[in-house]
Amino acid sequence: MESPNTVKPGQEPEAPLAVYSVSTLISEYIARLGTIWVEGQLAEVNPRRGLTYLTLRDTDRDVSLSLYAPSGVVESLSPQIEQGARVLVQVKADWWTKRGSLQFKVLQIRAIGLGELMARLEALRIMLAAEGLFDESRKRELPFLPRRIGLICGQGSDAMHDVIENARRRWPDAQFEVREVAVQGIHAVKQVSSALTELDALDDVDVIVIARGGGAFEDLLPFSDESLIRLVAKIETPVVAAIGHEEDRPLIDYVADFRASTPTDAARRIVPDVLQELSDISSARNRATLILRNQIERFTQQLTVVRSRPALANPALLIDQRLKDNSQLRNLIHSEVVATIKLENSHLRGTRATLRALSPQGTLERGFSIVRTESGEIIRNIAETKAGDKIRIRVSDGETKATITED
Repeated sequence: MESPNTVKPGQEPEAPLAVYSVSTLISEYIARLGTIWVEGQLAEVNPRRGLTYLTLRDTDRDVSLSLYAPSGVVESLSPQIEQGARVLVQVKADWWTKRGSLQFKVLQIRAIGLGELMARLEALRIMLAAEGLFDESRKRELPFLPRRIGLICGQGSDAMHDVIENARRRWPDAQFEVREVAVQGIHAVKQVSSALTELDALDDVDVIVIARGGGAFEDLLPFSDESLIRLVAKIETPVVAAIGHEEDRPLIDYVADFRASTPTDAARRIVPDVLQELSDISSARNRATLILRNQIERFTQQLTVVRSRPALANPALLIDQRLKDNSQLRNLIHSEVVATIKLENSHLRGTRATLRALSPQGTLERGFSIVRTESGEIIRNIAETKAGDKIRIRVSDGETKATITED
């Protein structure tokens, strides 16, 4: 067992390693890596006597590896690979102990065909669609008239001029915030993503257009990069994708809020046509004027019909008719009141006659009289009197007094 205080070679200045020893240790460590398969794009192809030196770079990042291959390995390919081709290589790390440099020896090399690339993109499209990134429900509506338009395009590209010129033909006051970036190659994804994030952070940028003209299938691959697709789905500003031509369908077309067939088509989608809008306003004004005129004519006709009625044609006629009706009603009421009074007077006279006939006064007028004692009690039979009693006798026209002289 080693003592804790044991100094290992190379860890202290008192026990340094020789250069050869360091190089040998590195060689032994790298040898453990074995053979691996690597995918990338050929940036350089330099054939020399017996060997071909290659530079393989990452398709999305600025990273590259130096490779070398026996010429027979490269020459056996059909068709021959060229600079810019996407390849799949089997390599073995090779540390040159003498010079202390690392290279990778190519054992096998395969060109990645369009079919394989398209199959990979289709698999990625299916995966992203399953996550809901392409759903219509999450797509945002483009603004009618954006305050400022974000434009991501190639430096001095035709796509940039097409979008700006055609947009300003439609709406001369259209304002742009342009970001010129790499739109193909290893820097495209990073620069497009950075520009997209920067424009999304600007408050007055209401829509972002990503435009690129046509190109080979491989040139458009950055616009199918998974990280870029997810970024487009994540930002808040609506995105219009105008990549390539009508037949080109990179994956950004599926996630964008609107897919324009060309940069010129994108210009038509992001701003209204001022001439068309003026024409629409004029048409709307004419329609409103026509509707208003028709309404006025209709109301005028209705007013004419109303004014032609007798009551309005001769208002005095209506008043005269009402006066006549009132006079007839007043006469009718008067007649009914007079008749009612006469009837009631007749009833009253009959009742008075009946009462008179039944009253004591009526009896007196027929010759009868009422005899009372001096105290006023009515005498009903002779037994109630005696000679010398004073009595009172009432006849129809008055009362007199008398004295009973004999029984």
